[in-house]
Amino acid sequence: MDIINDILTYSSKTITYIVYFVTMYQLFISFFGIWRRKDKKKYDDKTKFALIVAAHNEQLVIADIINSLKMLNYNKKLYDIFVIADNCTDKTAEIARKNGALVYERCDKKRRGKGYALEWMFSKIYKMENKYDSVVIFDADNLVHKDFLKEMNQKVLQGYKVVQGYLDSKNPLDSWITGSYSISFWTMNRMFQLARYNLGLSSQLGGTGFCIGIDILKELGWGATCLTEDLEFSCKLVLNGYKVGWAHDAIIYDEKPLKLAQSWRQRKRWMQGFADVFSRYFFKLMKRAVTKFSFTSFDCALYSIQPIVSIFIGLSVIIGFIKYIIGAVALVNNFSSVVSSINFNLSTINFNAVTIIVILLSLLQILYFPFILGLEKKLSLKVILYYIVFPIYTITWFPISIQGILDKNKKEWNHTVHTRSMNIEELEKVN
Repeated sequence: MDIINDILTYSSKTITYIVYFVTMYQLFISFFGIWRRKDKKKYDDKTKFALIVAAHNEQLVIADIINSLKMLNYNKKLYDIFVIADNCTDKTAEIARKNGALVYERCDKKRRGKGYALEWMFSKIYKMENKYDSVVIFDADNLVHKDFLKEMNQKVLQGYKVVQGYLDSKNPLDSWITGSYSISFWTMNRMFQLARYNLGLSSQLGGTGFCIGIDILKELGWGATCLTEDLEFSCKLVLNGYKVGWAHDAIIYDEKPLKLAQSWRQRKRWMQGFADVFSRYFFKLMKRAVTKFSFTSFDCALYSIQPIVSIFIGLSVIIGFIKYIIGAVALVNNFSSVVSSINFNLSTINFNAVTIIVILLSLLQILYFPFILGLEKKLSLKVILYYIVFPIYTITWFPISIQGILDKNKKEWNHTVHTRSMNIEELEKVN
């Protein structure tokens, strides 16, 4: 019993301190997202963009994203719309052409996934007579705010080579799952992305609604073909001394999964990609952080361990629960010395750190997150109701992260099925 208690004590101690450090670090960084600085100088339309929509069997929504892009408040001569019909077996390509997009059909059953499709399309962009300054990546289920390219042009002309836009939700009120997703994205936009932009660190690419300079693509190559190609390319940029900029007013509306099962599959895929990228980039980033005194590299490395942190938080709770069970059993059986040892360890080693973490997380849940949602003008009665069940969504990250790490070498791509069409005019009326 003493050996088991010692193992649990030291394991709990190590895990608790790691969670405590990461929690305090992320909380401190997030405070810098409370303030927003506005761009003082406004630039004329100048950057020439290739807008690329990656699509696999998206006949229900492909027309909506194309029409949304056609309505952008930007010089129409300075952007073209491309659709990659990637291994499609429906009418995605046909519908995209009818709506005015330049369609490229790709058939490759072995190299499947968005990362491969983008790499294939980039190679074609390079060879075109019509030369572009930057590419912008979208998913087929997105809708785009009319000023999106105006805002991206601002950041590009300010000197940013890679820029991520604001990830909003098309369907935040459809279910408790879409509500939880939306709350997560809204708070991350402010507490993570904007905070890092304000501090001069690198923001992170979010899978859609991001802009990359053609010169950077040619210099570094894409090469991001894992299940989270956005994270992989973000790490690649930081390793090469570049940063991802942030455009808070370049808004993309993304469709969130309606049901827990859909959400589980999608987030598992994200965690598989995270685990894969962590295994290949974490130590390289930490090495650069030390040798180049690069705080940006350190920050990016910490972000890559997200699945591990989720697991550590879960394990910390489980180990604490097991220790209390052992204490209860020992009490029943009159093992007073063991009980004393367990109580001593809990009070002197883990109790303070665990208590602080619990208090911090509780304050985040009760006060800080609603404050951030208020700043983002996202609070409503229904959002508050979804916020009450948001902890359930958060808890599911623990088993999802474990599955993601165990399956990190599996590269299967699970397509998210979209349930309805929505145009940008309908969305703007709602918002």
